[in-house]
Amino acid sequence: MAIDRSGESLADLAAALRAGERDPAAYADTVRDRIDDRDRRVRAWVDGGKPRGWLREEAAELARRHAGGDADGDGTADAADGDHEAGGNRPPLFGVPVGVKDIFHVDGLATRAGSDLPPDVLAGPESTAVRRLREAGALVAGKTHTAEFAYFSPPPTRNPHDLDHTPGGSSSGSAAAVASGTAPLALGTQTVGSVIRPAAFCGVVGFKPTRGRIPTDGVIPLSSSVDHVGLFTRDVAGAELAASVLLDGWTDDDADCADAAADATGPEDAARPTLGVPDGPYLEQTSLAGRGAFADALDALAGAGYDLVRVEAFPDIEAVNRRHDALVAAEAALAHGDWYDAYPERYAEETAALVEEGRESPVSTLVRGRRGRGALRRSLAATAAEYGIDAWVAPAAPGPAPEGIDDTGDPVMNLPWTHAGLPTVALPAGRAHGLPVGVQVAGAFGADERLLAWAGPLSEAVRDAA
Repeated sequence: MAIDRSGESLADLAAALRAGERDPAAYADTVRDRIDDRDRRVRAWVDGGKPRGWLREEAAELARRHAGGDADGDGTADAADGDHEAGGNRPPLFGVPVGVKDIFHVDGLATRAGSDLPPDVLAGPESTAVRRLREAGALVAGKTHTAEFAYFSPPPTRNPHDLDHTPGGSSSGSAAAVASGTAPLALGTQTVGSVIRPAAFCGVVGFKPTRGRIPTDGVIPLSSSVDHVGLFTRDVAGAELAASVLLDGWTDDDADCADAAADATGPEDAARPTLGVPDGPYLEQTSLAGRGAFADALDALAGAGYDLVRVEAFPDIEAVNRRHDALVAAEAALAHGDWYDAYPERYAEETAALVEEGRESPVSTLVRGRRGRGALRRSLAATAAEYGIDAWVAPAAPGPAPEGIDDTGDPVMNLPWTHAGLPTVALPAGRAHGLPVGVQVAGAFGADERLLAWAGPLSEAVRDAA
């Protein structure tokens, strides 16, 4: 059973709020109405999000601070004030409500991390990512559900496309909030596949940047070497807007160049990125339905004029998988050591097993895992250079979302891109067995801007592929 999933594009909404065409307080009420109506079944939000009065007052206060030509103080612009009407003195995410995965520290909200540990034990300063959103004018609408400590013990969240299926994880609530139309933007994290996979399962856009371009301070760690902060939106334009606020050193140069080239040369020009398809044992990890949907997506890309180059990029994928999993376990044991010693009985079985495994790991596991990240990144770059590949395209998950909510699905298709720290975007690519499926596109290390500039046309090409 599905629910009403109507909602706004982040880019369009932000433009309307900046221009004074929409009132932040009134839109906060709209979001609260949707949460009240939809989230009792989806359960994306911890405690149902912030109470209506709290969220509305924050929105009204934000409007007062940026009143400019707003003589009435109601959050809408005076028509006579041209600069204000164009959003000239309003920040890029002015009045936009966002969901925040409940492993980020947010001032004024407890951090539970999907666990039974006392919230005061987990407390800490607000994360840089949340602070950047607030400075850009965004409003935190509440915390979203996460698998315990961003691992595998699932939360109560359901897939808005079919409530009998998982939304994926560990960023379950963030993906489901955007998919259900109860948030235009939500923060998540990825240590293996926790942004890209739930984005695919829920039929939304997910973006995981180059490792480290969004700081992870103020986020409860799982594996410090491979933890990434990421985000969810309904379309690529929204992801690009959010990324411009969140990423260190964001520049519009690459995006402007890619857009200008497309405008100047037209949709059939060969200046489009050449896409590498990682053939071989890596793709064999998908299900029959997943392979079929991916084949449809490749056909759609070829039909849209993209050059596809098939190459066996991960001949040792099983070794890469083992190395990544061992690294996560070893670093989880380090990150959670004190908490686990104090509250072993409060950890879920899956997370406790991970910490115990990590405690038995020799130091060489950490050394091999950390060195392996760079080695894989260099190998992929060398292969891309040899074959003239600009970006890689692959299934975003082994197939559509599994039935039930006791399993968040397998992140194996996301693992190597996360291990290498490459920027990756999940794009909806039709449906299989009545559920959303997606592709993931991975760019060069540090080339996030260019990847997102390419992602818009790519998304158009694959949207209805399967």
